Parts: sequence; structure tokens; C-alpha cells
Amino acid sequence: MNNDNQNSLEQAATAAHTVYGAIKTGRAISAAAKGAALGGPYGAAAGLALAAGEHGKKLLAGMAVLLLLPVMFVLMLPGLTFGGLTSSGANGQPILNDSPAIIGHLDAIAAAIDEILNEGLADAKERIAQDFAGTGGDNYEVVEPFSVSSSTNLFIGQYCAAREQDWAAISLDDMKQLLRSGKSSRYSFTRTSEIRTVEADDPDTPDIVETKQETWYIYTLVYNGESYFAGHVFHLSEEQKTLAGEYANNLSLFLGDGMFQDTKYGGNTITSLGSVRFTDGVTEVVYFNQLDQRYANQPYGTDNIGGYGCGPTAMSIVISSLTDDIVDPVEMARWAYEHGGWCKGQGSYHTLIPNAAQAWGLPVEGCTAKEPQRILDALSQGRLVVAIMGKGHFTSSGHFIVLRGVKDGQILVADPASTSRSQKLWDLSIILNEAGKRAGAGWPFWLIG
Repeated sequence: MNNDNQNSLEQAATAAHTVYGAIKTGRAISAAAKGAALGGPYGAAAGLALAAGEHGKKLLAGMAVLLLLPVMFVLMLPGLTFGGLTSSGANGQPILNDSPAIIGHLDAIAAAIDEILNEGLADAKERIAQDFAGTGGDNYEVVEPFSVSSSTNLFIGQYCAAREQDWAAISLDDMKQLLRSGKSSRYSFTRTSEIRTVEADDPDTPDIVETKQETWYIYTLVYNGESYFAGHVFHLSEEQKTLAGEYANNLSLFLGDGMFQDTKYGGNTITSLGSVRFTDGVTEVVYFNQLDQRYANQPYGTDNIGGYGCGPTAMSIVISSLTDDIVDPVEMARWAYEHGGWCKGQGSYHTLIPNAAQAWGLPVEGCTAKEPQRILDALSQGRLVVAIMGKGHFTSSGHFIVLRGVKDGQILVADPASTSRSQKLWDLSIILNEAGKRAGAGWPFWLIG
């Protein structure tokens, strides 16, 4: 790094530390990210200055951000996303304005995380084999999760929070090394046993079916999740955990990926809707609303359904409509929590959708925003489509909705947070354009049924 860059980095670090001390960091970076969503980097400056002004530090924050904006904003949104604190995009333009470069960095980070999680899976299976060797059992099987519920944004947030002000050390290689140091922490397993009757073929009596009793051990693999990583791999303090969560929230806002779901629920519920069914599509849809007074204040992990339960509520709609099992949001929230679908303070991992569909025996396929005909065909066949939406008509952050049919060339929806939006017809172009850009489970749409 040349002297000019080093000086800029040191100045930015000093400014960031000053602002960090003057303002609650979460409030500052939320204002910066929301400002960026509205007006780009200079909107970020205005947002941060406004947040600072509420604490009597407007001039300090405004000067710091305006003079050191590119580096400062990277500090507010972890530098790993942008390839470093002093990076430039194509043709020397600011990296914040180079979406392909940012997406490239995120793809590399996501690929690295997947690679390391798969290494952890292989390590867990080796530990299972070693454990079984000491049981004296006859055989064993391994039950794996449908898919791993991981969040690139949370990993980035935790890693950068762990490095605190050592920004120059932040790199993908360093993150990979740190993650690999906690290999045995990625997965744990439980063990049960049972006696099974199996065929015992005797080559001397091929026409006679013989059986025998065997002792089998069943190992269930559990992905320990980002909360576990925070304490056991990144060794974060409580303050660092808060910072990591704010980083993840604001990355989601900046990227428009729908990872962070928040209905801005402040405790106000709607009157119980009772039994609501929509019959204007091919499939009769059982409707639930997360703000319904029966569900809103019920727990979703340590959060509540009203604020963060759009994912479980969307799957309540899907499961109750496509199977013979009526599953309300409280039951689905409990299932999501127990099966790794809940993401503390952020809503649901996107993998909740395919995992829950498969758990209730429903076929599920991912679909991109570039395949509108697949969505239309699925709805015309009576299937339901879950979509993760980014900022726009349905949400200011992230939100799961259910597409439930086609009428007069437009889309019928079941919005878990709005009965009025559920009774309107929507242009498919709006839904395609506002769908999450970087869905955590690989898709912004899931075709179910």
C-alpha cells in the first residue's frame, strides 16, 4: 500500500473511531445504508450526518463522511464486500458504484463459505464414523439437513467485527483461514439406536428369505449456525455481536437481497381474521397474517412473529393450502426455530422455504427472475410460488410473499403482512423487478406443489 493510501486509511480509521464513539454504531450505519438506498453514497453521508445530528455531532459526522466518503462507507459496510478499503471499480470509478465488482466479491465469498461448510460436513462424518467404531453396533446411517441455512452477510459481519479496527488485515484469505480454524465447530450430531430386522441372505438356500436382528445407530447432523460461530469461532464480545448484526442488516439493505426481514412491527396488531380463504385462483388458499392478534406477539426464537415472522407465515399459507395439514404461524415458527430456519433479529434464512416444503412432502424448485414463464405456468397449474422481495411495493427491507394465481394476466398474491395487498392484482413485472437480488438459498422464487 502506498503512503497516500495508507494516510487515507489511517484518517478514515480515526474518523470512523470518532464517529463510533460519538454515536451508537448501529444507528449510524442504519442511517448510512438507508440513505444509500435512497441517494447513493452521498445519500449515505446525509443519512449518517442526520443520525449524528440527533446526538449533537452533526458537523463532525458530516465532515468525516463527506471528506472520506468512499473509505468511510466501506467501514460502515464491511470492506470485504468491496474487496478492500481502497479498492476501485471498473475504469477507476468508485467501487460503491460498480455493481458487477461487488457481486463478484460476494460470489467469491459465498463460494468460499460453501466450500468450508462442505469441509465441515466431511469432518463431521469422519467424527461420526469414529464414534460408531466404539459402539459395537452392526451398522449406522447419517441423517443430513435438507440444506444448510447459512448467511453470507452474517459471516461477513461477524468476521469484520472480529477484526475490529484492524481493517488492513481484512481479506477473503484471512476470513477462510479463520473459518477453517473452527472446523469441528461447524456441525454437531446426535445419536440414537434401534433394533432393525434385515434380510440375511444365505447362498445355500436362495429360495428362503431369512432375517436377522441388527443394532443400528442413527446420527442426525446439525448445522450449528452463525450464532454458534460468533462465540466459538470468531470469539466475539457482546458489543462485537451487536456490531456484526448491524453490519449484516445494512449489507442486506445496501444489496437489496431481502436477507433482513422487518415489518416495522411496533406492537400494534390487527383484529383476529378468523378463517380466511381465497378462492379466486386455481388453488384455494388458506390465508394467515403475521400481524393477526392471535399470532403477532407469539415467539419466533427470541423475536416475535409480528416483526420477523413473514417466512413462517408464508409457509403456513403454503402448507395449509397444498396439504391436508392446517399449520398456523405459531406452529410453523416453532418448527422453523427447531430446524434452523430462524435468523436472530433478521427474520428467516431463505432455506426455510425449501426445507419446510420438503418436510411436508411437497415438491419444490428454485426459479430466477429471468424465468417469468415458469412462474406463470406453475401458477396456472395450481402450484404456489414463494418470493423473497426486496425494497419496493411490499417492503422497505426484505419480505416473503406467496404468489397464489393468475387473473386477467396479473398476479394474485397472499402477503403475510397485508390483507389489502393480498386483495389486489399485481403486474408480474413489479414482482420480478423487486424480487431479492441475491437470495440466500440461490433463488428469489420457489415453485411449490
